[in-house]
Amino acid sequence: MPKAAALQDDSLHQSHQILINIMAREKAKKDPADYSVEEKLKNLYALQSMLSEIDSIKTLRGELPLEVQDLEDEIEGMTTRIEKINNDIAELKKEISERNGKITENKANIERYNTQMDSVRNNREYDSLTKQVEYAELDNQLHEKKIREAKELVEAKTAEMTRCNLDVNDHRVLLETKKEELEEIVSETKAEEEKLRERAKNLELTIEPRLLNAFKRIRRNSRNGLGIVSVQRDACCGCFNKIPPQRQLDIRSRKKIIVCEYCGRIMIDRELAGLPSEAQEGAKKGTRKRASKKKEE
Repeated sequence: MPKAAALQDDSLHQSHQILINIMAREKAKKDPADYSVEEKLKNLYALQSMLSEIDSIKTLRGELPLEVQDLEDEIEGMTTRIEKINNDIAELKKEISERNGKITENKANIERYNTQMDSVRNNREYDSLTKQVEYAELDNQLHEKKIREAKELVEAKTAEMTRCNLDVNDHRVLLETKKEELEEIVSETKAEEEKLRERAKNLELTIEPRLLNAFKRIRRNSRNGLGIVSVQRDACCGCFNKIPPQRQLDIRSRKKIIVCEYCGRIMIDRELAGLPSEAQEGAKKGTRKRASKKKEE
């Protein structure tokens, strides 16, 4: 029975969603510019409510998407660095091998020069062979020095590569954890977000493009993502600056689109937005206070 009830609820929800979409499309057939100011404000506020819900879902994800992206970038950077270190080590080993070859070649030449010294005819030939031996020995000393330096670099770069590999492994473990957390949150909210985006998209068709673009611009420039707000305690709910009484009267008259002169947000009266009046809110707070006092007694 519970499974059947759940299926029935899903079916009713889908039917309700289809009906909303049909109504939105029917409204969209009418030119949004022909709507009254009251209808425009209602549609804008309904759109703001949906977009605020989407923003709440994004807030629920927190910094996880950015953290995942940062970790992926760091891993890519470290992987590139490891590849470069590997190439450097390969070049150093190649250099060591070439220098060892030169040392072997010089030793063979030294042995040959020493053999030739036994059969020299004059001092000039002897001095020439002696200089060649000295040159070959000095060349070998230079190669041996360069080989020692290259081996030290190989050791240092090998140690650095080991550290980088450990860091990459740690980052990959952390990345998998963050991805699992993000996927869990996304899976829980994806369906709801898609429904909200679809409803918001259909509702945008009922709003005049010029007004919609202005609304989106205001949202982008505001810290809390609010493009249309109500008046509470004689102040704008977006920037909390006082709204003059005449301005509030203009807002309640719904004869034209009014914007806050301080923050530029579009203004709507609480009744049209479907919000409880300040008197009703005050009554609710008073009831809650009395209830809490009775519990304490």
